[in-house]
Amino acid sequence: MTAFDKHSAKVAVLMGGHSAEREVSLMSGNGVLQALQSLGVNAHSFDPAQQPLLGLRDQGFSHVFIALHGRHGEDGTVQGALELLGIPYTGSGVMASAIAMDKHMTKRLWEAEGLSTPASVWLTPSQQTPAALAAIPAQLGLPLIVKPPHEGSSIGVSKVTHADQLQAAVKLACGYDPDLLCEAFIQGEEVTCPVLGEGDNTKALPVVRIVAPDGAYDYQNKYFTDDVKYHCPSGLPPAEEQAIQAVSMAAYRALGCRGWGRADVMIRANDHKAFLLEMNTSPGMTGHSLVPMSARAAGMSYVDLCLHILSDARLDTNMGARRQ
Repeated sequence: MTAFDKHSAKVAVLMGGHSAEREVSLMSGNGVLQALQSLGVNAHSFDPAQQPLLGLRDQGFSHVFIALHGRHGEDGTVQGALELLGIPYTGSGVMASAIAMDKHMTKRLWEAEGLSTPASVWLTPSQQTPAALAAIPAQLGLPLIVKPPHEGSSIGVSKVTHADQLQAAVKLACGYDPDLLCEAFIQGEEVTCPVLGEGDNTKALPVVRIVAPDGAYDYQNKYFTDDVKYHCPSGLPPAEEQAIQAVSMAAYRALGCRGWGRADVMIRANDHKAFLLEMNTSPGMTGHSLVPMSARAAGMSYVDLCLHILSDARLDTNMGARRQ
């Protein structure tokens, strides 16, 4: 593996791309780029939607900071291409990225590990019959959540409070993904917990508690309004915060994540039990993003966070040098 030396490295910050989260990725990537350049790192923007990934090798990049979100960036595909090119990259490897991007497979792994996640129903296109869809409220109760299982940033997600809303929610989700994931709604507080490192050396950062207007922590509120209130320190009892951190690290390790990530969690109101929603393996780094907020509460600036993530860039393989 090529060791990172900020004085000799040439770093590509991958941003933009082809996913539904392109706009957010550009915001994240430009923030990371400016931070790295402020440290004297020879960093450049690279948009896979505008030039082929082979350009990374041809232009002599030694490391890649992945600031792509969603498909073709957070799902193992770019990670696989970088493995073939032999260029170390930030974040999780091919398998962990692919699994974490698939919410259904993520839940199956967590359930196998004894980690709590909301009850769910997963339907392929052939299973989305009128009878199967009509049965979902009885299976999961109301309200329930309908989402595309391979998207992020709450894109295509609906909260269904009445059975007559289900069809519209299904139509919205299936506009992004042919498969469908429906989850039981957990009434309570939403929190998120960033994790850094790998394996036994993982470290959880402070928990962020999220208070959205009418509980609508959707794409618009996440990135384009100031209506959501974020609490970090979370204000949770210390034992509860530590429990969230512990389950977030367990969830991260169960998926084989490395480098950095962020677990989204619901705390059920009636018994304070934590339920894992998803793991983000390339979290946002915008002005509204939660990993930088949490890191700041732990005494780590945005610039230091970017450099820390970059310094952990590596390949899944044990190739000694970058291929030419």
